Amino acid sequence: MRRLLLFCIVIVFATQLFGQYENILIGTSQSPNEPSIIMNPKNPDQLVAGSNLRSYYYSIDGGYNWTRGNLVSEQYGVWGDPCIIVDTAGDFYFFHLSNPPQGNWIDRIVCQKFDIDAVEWNDGTYMGLNGTKAQDKEWAVVDSATNTIYVTWTQFDQYGTSDDDKFSNIMFSKSADTGETWSDAVQINEISGDCIDSDNTTEGAVPAVGPNGEVYVAWSGPAGLVFDRSLDGGETWLDEDIFIDAHPTGWNYDIPGINRANGLPITCCDISNSPYQGNIYVNWSDQRNGEDDTDIWFSKSTDGGNTWTEAKRVNDDEPGKQQFFTWMTVDHANGDIYFVFYDRRNYDDRNTDVYMARSTDGGETFENILISESPFIPSSGVFFGDYTNITAFNYQVRPIWARADGTSMSLWTAIIDMTVGIDEPEDNIPFSLAQNYPNPFTESTYYSYKLTEPSEITLAVYDIYGRLITVIVDNEMVLPGKYNAEFDAGKFNLKSGVYFLVLNSRKKVEKRQMVLVE
Repeated sequence: MRRLLLFCIVIVFATQLFGQYENILIGTSQSPNEPSIIMNPKNPDQLVAGSNLRSYYYSIDGGYNWTRGNLVSEQYGVWGDPCIIVDTAGDFYFFHLSNPPQGNWIDRIVCQKFDIDAVEWNDGTYMGLNGTKAQDKEWAVVDSATNTIYVTWTQFDQYGTSDDDKFSNIMFSKSADTGETWSDAVQINEISGDCIDSDNTTEGAVPAVGPNGEVYVAWSGPAGLVFDRSLDGGETWLDEDIFIDAHPTGWNYDIPGINRANGLPITCCDISNSPYQGNIYVNWSDQRNGEDDTDIWFSKSTDGGNTWTEAKRVNDDEPGKQQFFTWMTVDHANGDIYFVFYDRRNYDDRNTDVYMARSTDGGETFENILISESPFIPSSGVFFGDYTNITAFNYQVRPIWARADGTSMSLWTAIIDMTVGIDEPEDNIPFSLAQNYPNPFTESTYYSYKLTEPSEITLAVYDIYGRLITVIVDNEMVLPGKYNAEFDAGKFNLKSGVYFLVLNSRKKVEKRQMVLVE
């Protein structure tokens, strides 16, 4: 009995110490940093990632194997700050800064489109060109109902100057034609910042889309953490920014062994059919508890951004350790929130782990999980980058981070399936049906279901009155595995409204509400 108890203690300790998810090396070429990653919701085996300065990576097997290439734009050049997104058609986009042969360094934001099946990038389009002003630190998001792309970033009148007559501002542009053209950039912030690229500079604008097409964004600057919104697709914005948090000590801080560090915010919104649909979340880090105790913070709004909760600490360790470079995403299949960040809770030196946090209750509580297999010790002699990233859909989670073993940089992900280890109910339910994506949808939508044992199933679509629209799988024996498919509403001449995807076997019935909008 004592041996069994000791064995169990050792297993628990080892899990906490060494992590519990397989780590995958993505690449080492060109000292990768500032990674971005996205999963295609209609085919979660497809992932695309990017890193400074011009590396792109893609995987077609869920992140186990990766192919790398150099992104090239003959017209506009490529100069870092990668942001990768995917639209509702399954096309990927790489947003980055510019270094054009004709023009000025970082004088515009560039968008290049990727066809993953053909492995082809276009040469790109751009937004934000405004004379010699610098356009920096962009991020983008897709409206899953309309396929409109929204982008926000910081414009510097003159990058790096301390001239009181030069300002930084948050800019916005959008594309309604899959990145072919972009609207004129508009300033959306009320209070401008300086151009020093520090605490009083307006930075960290990451846009999010609400369930009814709202556009939300928060950033940090001289007014602290503030929030803005548009209810008409970015045509108009609030006259006065809404205060979230003072962001004490500012967004620019120091971490031993890191070339430079920041606590810039990330904005997300839950558009799933979870009980938390419409919640807006903002995630950041700061040193309000001391320069040796950097923490990860979280605030949410349940009323469209009018009011915000008091900052809540995401990392659950004892005070006195460093947690930094956070990123956040929402699984739009179920509403779960995921965070990724660097963490030194297990050491008294510069040894650094990577942790993930998860909330399944709308940000009320957080579970912290060690995901890196071993720590690393970074060197301030190499540029480490300004952010990490994470993507998730239907319990499949893929964080991405840069690892610095001294001056040797590498890029990593972890294979995380949050359904593994979940106890099955007593009736040993053999399948699960995911929420379709996008939802709402205009013409077609994608869905997936998973079988854990051979099962005789029926899969069908019904209208809101229970009338049968079509049978997709008709009482067939289906082998275990995950199945992805498309539902094309156009084939059935369906009108706007609510429909139900219903999966049933002898043991269970599951249904998902689908909303069609014309």
